Amino acid sequence: MTVPQPQALAAGPGWFGTAAEALPDDVDQSVLVGRIWDPSVDGPSPVVVRDGDVVDISRRFPTVRDICELPDPAATVAGIDGPRVGRFEDVLANTGAATRDRTRPWLLAPVDLQALKAAGVTFPVSMIERVIEERARGDLALAADIRRRMLADIGGDLHRLAPGSAEAERLKNLLVAEGIWSQYLEVGIGPDAEIFTKGQILSAVGTAVPVGVLAASTWNNPEPEVALIVASSGRIVGATLGNDVNLRDVEGRSALLLPRAKDNNASCALGPLIRLFDDRFGLDQVRGLEVRLQVCGVDGFELEAVSEMAQMSRDPEALVRQLIGPHHHYPDGAVLMLGTMFAPIQDRDRPGEGFTHKVDDVVRISCPALGALVNRVRHAEECEPWQFGVRDLMGNLVRRGLL
Repeated sequence: MTVPQPQALAAGPGWFGTAAEALPDDVDQSVLVGRIWDPSVDGPSPVVVRDGDVVDISRRFPTVRDICELPDPAATVAGIDGPRVGRFEDVLANTGAATRDRTRPWLLAPVDLQALKAAGVTFPVSMIERVIEERARGDLALAADIRRRMLADIGGDLHRLAPGSAEAERLKNLLVAEGIWSQYLEVGIGPDAEIFTKGQILSAVGTAVPVGVLAASTWNNPEPEVALIVASSGRIVGATLGNDVNLRDVEGRSALLLPRAKDNNASCALGPLIRLFDDRFGLDQVRGLEVRLQVCGVDGFELEAVSEMAQMSRDPEALVRQLIGPHHHYPDGAVLMLGTMFAPIQDRDRPGEGFTHKVDDVVRISCPALGALVNRVRHAEECEPWQFGVRDLMGNLVRRGLL
């Protein structure tokens, strides 16, 4: 995969990268589906990206949800044809253009009716950071001191500890005795995972558009993640990239403020496309992915990090079983972001205060098997408002004769 230099990310009209960077390295062997906004029908259409072309398949499958419910989504989509929309590079360029041509199609988040869910505290490093947030209650300077003391007490190499095991229970008892137990350690090493609603159906944004943080937030960060696409049966049918934007100061004040910290306008980014599972790419490959993060600010700040899926304390399949099953159903399926090991402690402004976003930061989340999801940071209050809901989608599909 071609990785742009950080300095190039924040400069010029092509801040969101090229089509070659957005697509998987083995694009010719990938089955890729997504969504576009089609101005000719004033609504969204599922598409397949093949040989560099964007092909509209809405006549066969009005929603991406319909594709994901197929017995073999990849095999069906690989053999389907439809009207050619245009070149992927042109659709991508129009998506991120400073002045978008609204007579031509642009990319959307690649999911529609699926519930937007996320798992938290699935990596030991992020688990420790959540404990620090809780204890610091949004104070960046205090967080630095707590981090130093906590790592000295419990260390950070916990990824081999199986959550819910007898060993995990013994560690829990030890930490309780030492007075440093936390609700974040409970979901990190206890039997039950943290799985929460990241946003409302149809509220996710795609690549080459802004992501939002609240203007009042003074401590926030991106969370680069792999997101699984799960059918209503619980079968995992594909994967994409995600940015679970988080307000650390808000969540640090109280875990009960998680919805305020996580679910804001343009705070959930997914894409650019879904790679459907087939003989070449499946859950075993997901378990071995390395997700790369680059942040580049107009102030010259640069940050790079890697999140290794192999470091997860919970297996992706086990997380899906906690999400969906006899205990909880999603008739239109779900997207599940798997969490991140990214711990943003690199100082940006003043020593000891760590990292926080600034307006116009460019965030690039990538891996060779899934391409690149690129967004520019804005205040959530200033991002394009989410106004196209489920009722709008159903009405549009009826008018088009697709339902």
